[in-house]
Amino acid sequence: MRILIADKFEEQGVEALGALGCEVVVEPELGPETLPAALDRVKPEILVVRSTKVPASVIESCDTLRGIIRAGSGYDNIDGPAARARGVDVCNCPGMNAVAVAELTIGHLLNLDRRLPAQDAELKSGHWNKKEYSKARGLKGLRMLVIGLGSIGREVALRARAFGIETIAAVRHTTPERAGELGVTLIESDRDSLLKALPTVDIVSVHVPANDQTKGMCDSEFFSAMKPGSYFINTSRGALVDEPALIEAVKNRGIRAGLDVYQNQPAFKEGDWDCEVAKVDGVVCSHHVGASTDQAQQAVADEVVRLVRVFQDTGRFENVVNAGQSATADV
Repeated sequence: MRILIADKFEEQGVEALGALGCEVVVEPELGPETLPAALDRVKPEILVVRSTKVPASVIESCDTLRGIIRAGSGYDNIDGPAARARGVDVCNCPGMNAVAVAELTIGHLLNLDRRLPAQDAELKSGHWNKKEYSKARGLKGLRMLVIGLGSIGREVALRARAFGIETIAAVRHTTPERAGELGVTLIESDRDSLLKALPTVDIVSVHVPANDQTKGMCDSEFFSAMKPGSYFINTSRGALVDEPALIEAVKNRGIRAGLDVYQNQPAFKEGDWDCEVAKVDGVVCSHHVGASTDQAQQAVADEVVRLVRVFQDTGRFENVVNAGQSATADV
């Protein structure tokens, strides 16, 4: 079985795939423009990607593909309906990087409260400004709304609890017993319930996938409902946020934002990119690296190996996320 890995991947994972008898080709610098030629050359049965985009044109260029494995949780970089139309399963690795993303979420929260990047930059510029940076609220006793209580949202809630933060969660599928274990109060996840909750919290952290129901959910109405001076964190997907509306809220309502993901973020690994929201005072940014810890990537690699082993043994993929998608679905 041939496998093409079109992103950075743990060497131990590559070795484990080889031990399964797979022929593994690793080309981490591939992108949508160069991926078709690589697929034509390698002719893999399985394609493994992290952030590399896999549009319909790429999927349609390869007749040998049977599965695409997203080495992570979110899979909006892969055209699932186009894959389904070709009989190709799209799989993901849910929960493997949850702790890493939760850690970055809490890091953003600490940065928003203590303004660590600004302090660091000012000191490096040669200016001492203890008077300004002595102003911080502190996190104990604040109230946090976690939107989405999947594997990442749960890990965020656990860590928030350690800081003495009261947490409520907007979620579709969980049990009161599970919420009780996390120390979380549940609210409904419909639009009206969210808008009613936003003025009552000091922190909002978003942990839902990008789909037809969630795209653009954090819009001008959403930010207008937030308490002035509160904190907004998005480590999930950039498509959830109306960035001009966020910029307006930061400038005029004192909202502070911590972002790891962005609208129209580049597909390339390194290069120049003009990001308007990153230029705004009160916004702290990272480079979509929530899942990028050694621990998380090893866990993801182990899960990819498991998925391949199961496919070898049964002829079927697990964690299939495009089973019910049609070729006309909106991704």
